[in-house]
Amino acid sequence: MGGAMARAAKQEALPEAGWEAIPDEPSGIEAYVLGDDGLIPNNAKLPLVLYRQALALGGSSEPERAFEALFRSNGWRGAWVEGIYDVHHYHSTAHEVLGIAKGSARVQLGGPGGLVVDLTAGDVVVIPAGVGHCLIEGEDLVVVGAYPEGQDWDLCRASASDRAKALENIPWVPLPKLDPVFGPAGPVLALWID
Repeated sequence: MGGAMARAAKQEALPEAGWEAIPDEPSGIEAYVLGDDGLIPNNAKLPLVLYRQALALGGSSEPERAFEALFRSNGWRGAWVEGIYDVHHYHSTAHEVLGIAKGSARVQLGGPGGLVVDLTAGDVVVIPAGVGHCLIEGEDLVVVGAYPEGQDWDLCRASASDRAKALENIPWVPLPKLDPVFGPAGPVLALWID
């Protein structure tokens, strides 16, 4: 993987209102249940999972390829390399993983009143279907995204019409077979129980 390797890092708590942190997660892994905000349904059943420094990218000349290989090896396909939309949006037909390959970002999760996190190169966010995400600001940002094998994403915005469609779709999105970072032994599999 060109010098990149999976690892856990120190957990940083983000105490804010409007979401619920899942206690007792291993060091470097944070989990948040994000409630419905009225326009963005979020996902009260499946927590968003944040891995701090999931990949050590120091020696990698192509960190995008390292993330693509990691996700692909764990059954997360359809990888793309770009950024994060700067409008509140979500997917109702697929779960999504975002790996920060380069730069840094401040991202709001769960809608306009949601959790704000700072992400840096090496961080990974696993976003359940229905959970809003929006770039607030970024510097030299390059992101690799992917979806569980067999899932096709749609693009929903914070609107009543998208919400109605999403509420029908979200319960039918299957759980992934593997955690995008740790494969068969990852926290997504432990936390995402149908």
